[in-house]
Amino acid sequence: MRVEHQQGAYDVRCEWGRHGVELLARECAVVVIVDVLSFCTSVDVAVGRGARVLPQRWHNPYAAREAATHGALQAGPREGDGPSLRPSSLLDLAAGTVLALPSPNGATLCAAAACHDVLVLAGCLRNATAVASAALAVGGPIGLVPAGERWPDDALRVAAEDALGAGAIIAAMGRGSLSPESELVAAQFAAAAGRLPAVLAGLASGRELVADGYGADVDLAAALDVSAAAPRLVDGVLVG
Repeated sequence: MRVEHQQGAYDVRCEWGRHGVELLARECAVVVIVDVLSFCTSVDVAVGRGARVLPQRWHNPYAAREAATHGALQAGPREGDGPSLRPSSLLDLAAGTVLALPSPNGATLCAAAACHDVLVLAGCLRNATAVASAALAVGGPIGLVPAGERWPDDALRVAAEDALGAGAIIAAMGRGSLSPESELVAAQFAAAAGRLPAVLAGLASGRELVADGYGADVDLAAALDVSAAAPRLVDGVLVG
């Protein structure tokens, strides 16, 4: 990456996807992964129930072995009856459960960030203020990584819902110098803050979930600051 891609002059920085993790994890004391629909929202719900989440890379051939090593329950398919990437499937998750949860975006990025010497937090709209407070408490530069989605060819698709989640966390910080990238996602959040349920349901990712019968998950994701959890990665597992 070019030196111009760095945001070293600022306390709060923002960059997208896998390359964003690689850039910001080398510069920052804290990296916040933001995947609103749905990984980080699912993590918030699970941790709020007293569970823990093992983030797993997508299409990981060693996923079952990794889950067994951590004594984790492997998440099932979204359309199944058991725990899955659907936040609503985790509302009754038993305290103490370790849930192995793969996803192509949020979970994969958390696993990538775990390879760096940096505190990793999982943020969303539900826990924006709690995550902001946890990040500020560490001291040092803070990097926000909106996860984005994937196009059919696996290219990154910028997802506005993740910009809103990152913007909510930045807005809750209330201090520190912001890179232009951070300012812009905070401005997106400010523009949508008063109508988050309608905005999320109207975005492409939200429409897709609603069309597939998962509108309740969009509603859960749109609930701003209803959680005091700030999930952090400890020995590869997200804990409260």
